[in-house]
Amino acid sequence: MIKPVVAIVGRPNVGKSTFFNKICGKRISIVDDTPGVTRDRIYADANWAGHDFTLIDTGGIDSASDDLFQSDIKKQAMFALQEADVVVLLVDGRVGVTTNDEEVASLLLRHKTPVVLVVNKLDNFEVEKTYEFYSLGLGDPYPLSVHQSKGIGDILDAIVKNFKVRDIEYDENVTKVAVVGRPNVGKSSIVNRLIGSDRVVVSDIEGTTRDAVLVPFKYNKKDYALVDTAGLRRQRSVERVSIEGYSVLRTMSAIDEADVAIIVVDGSKDLTEQDIRIAGYVDEAGKPSVIVVNKWDIKSRSKDEFMAMLKNELAFMSYFKVIFVSALTGASIGQVMEKVEESYANSCKRISTGQLNDLLHDAILNFEPPSHNGARVKIRYITQASTNPPTFVLFVNNPKLINFSYKRYLENRFRERIDLAGTPVRFVIKGKGEE
Repeated sequence: MIKPVVAIVGRPNVGKSTFFNKICGKRISIVDDTPGVTRDRIYADANWAGHDFTLIDTGGIDSASDDLFQSDIKKQAMFALQEADVVVLLVDGRVGVTTNDEEVASLLLRHKTPVVLVVNKLDNFEVEKTYEFYSLGLGDPYPLSVHQSKGIGDILDAIVKNFKVRDIEYDENVTKVAVVGRPNVGKSSIVNRLIGSDRVVVSDIEGTTRDAVLVPFKYNKKDYALVDTAGLRRQRSVERVSIEGYSVLRTMSAIDEADVAIIVVDGSKDLTEQDIRIAGYVDEAGKPSVIVVNKWDIKSRSKDEFMAMLKNELAFMSYFKVIFVSALTGASIGQVMEKVEESYANSCKRISTGQLNDLLHDAILNFEPPSHNGARVKIRYITQASTNPPTFVLFVNNPKLINFSYKRYLENRFRERIDLAGTPVRFVIKGKGEE
């Protein structure tokens, strides 16, 4: 069954992200005392008493704020309300009812979505401090100390009581696509083009997307989830303890957990050191990928020239697939997911042991394995150990005699005969008795 959706809303700095992380059991949303840290909606799976649901964390709504992004934050919160089956309004019990709380409550009262009102920061669990929140007109307020995990069970009970059974089938075998790249190359604009709506904050200011935003959608009758990640900056320019530092770590984690990556680069500029570093991390993580050259409407060179630069700078991943697009005009955006599907399918390929050994035999006839001090490598046979990425195991008499160059030669020969474009491959060397 399709999972119910629960959205957490409220003004800034009331503990929404901490509450979100506590329920999900891991750190997904950034937690920081700086108001406005969570700008986009963050999705995660959660479970309580046998009920699976999707939890959404949203940015703090503050109509009096002069934050440049406040209108976008409110827009994202409104999207979350439209998706939600249940809304959790979080307020601060130490501060009491504020004008912002009243404005958010007024907004919720205009919707028919059930609301669970939660009064946080009651570390001594002073239930009497919840009474003034009855004035919001949203029913019984639930006391909470999220830092001490007090009251969470009662709140979750109240949430799941509002779930309605929906008869839509839900397929949990979702292919996750991480959208990565350095800041301001157009990742969020590409996400919005792919899903057909403005569900991710888009701005020309670097660093707009701080959180990894999971956006479920369908393509070609298959379930996908796009992960729009924070733009990766040079590691030395990011303090580990800072908000940006957490964003870099989250982007790395998003790549690790993704099934396939879209690497976005700026087609109006030269490839940078950071572009190469990001591509290198995707390759090292063993993820299939597509390089999306964005801003091609303002290209500064020909396609052949840009391709030559890519081949030179990304020689370590010569298998790359590339597509030239413009998120601004929508040019060629429709082909991005087609390329993603091709790369992912190649990463999932299984090749029979017979075909592999035929290819190996031909490769050895063309170029024999190296020898050292008179000792020659004898390759007994090859088999495929796993997929994602395709991993092949070579059984030889002496693994130390197989060097990097010969493994690269074998990879190139195999790629000539088998379509493995868009995915890295791995060769594992084992000696006698290591089967």
